[in-house]
Amino acid sequence: MADKTKKANKKDSQLVIRINRKDRDRFIELCDEMDTSAAREIRRFIKGFLAEQEKPPK
Repeated sequence: MADKTKKANKKDSQLVIRINRKDRDRFIELCDEMDTSAAREIRRFIKGFLAEQEKPPK
């Protein structure tokens, strides 16, 4: 059963974005200071954004 969960969560796609180098460098620096990765924080943002947007309307 754990195998199925791993396959469902497999990261198999990329998202390429263009941002200002200064912003990127500062973001990477802050992530390093917080002992996390830029990719992890971007994924966390996307998951939170999707959850917020997919809430049923009130």
